[in-house]
Amino acid sequence: MSSSKVTVIDYGLGNLLSVKRGLEKSGAEVVITSEAKTILSSQRIVLPGVGAFQNAMKSLNSLGLVDIIHEASFQNIPILGICLGMQLLLDESEEFGTSKGLGLIPGSVIPVPNKDISGKKQKIPHIGWSSLKPSDDVDWKGTLMENNISGEAAYFVHSFMAVTSDLDCRIAECIYGGHEVSAVISKGNISGCQFHPEKSGEVGLKILRQFCVN
Repeated sequence: MSSSKVTVIDYGLGNLLSVKRGLEKSGAEVVITSEAKTILSSQRIVLPGVGAFQNAMKSLNSLGLVDIIHEASFQNIPILGICLGMQLLLDESEEFGTSKGLGLIPGSVIPVPNKDISGKKQKIPHIGWSSLKPSDDVDWKGTLMENNISGEAAYFVHSFMAVTSDLDCRIAECIYGGHEVSAVISKGNISGCQFHPEKSGEVGLKILRQFCVN
């Protein structure tokens, strides 16, 4: 079977090399680019990201990539957002004031609660390994999580979290301080992981492999 060809969007924010290596370990041929023609001719697209939502959207806009990502979505090209890249898929974020997102999955990005459900202060950002479980007993078959098992852990680093308007868009979650945090979201050809699959060992590689073939 031929390798899946994946384009990683370079917009100046994101751990591009580690994402590239993770995808290559998953059997993909990877190109890193901000060139519109290459992105729109992709079999699959990854939108990585670390840092602030507002800065990321400014960078995407300045490079003319917002319209390109929308066009790729309309062409039904599978798109995977990772960490901040996942948050950018939503309508808006509250980070440093309200900022408009890509609007590919309905919902908002809000702060991770700084207190657990008992009212005790908890560490922000949420950093470390957290177990993944299906959202509202969602069947993982046919999703990014098809080859994963509930309870497997992935590596998170984030201060904000995605809240989708449609609960059906939530595929997996983790629990932080008793709060449910969206870990994987999806709508049609658009998916996102709040954690870093490329830094989550075999658990993450199973997700990347599924993205490359699904």
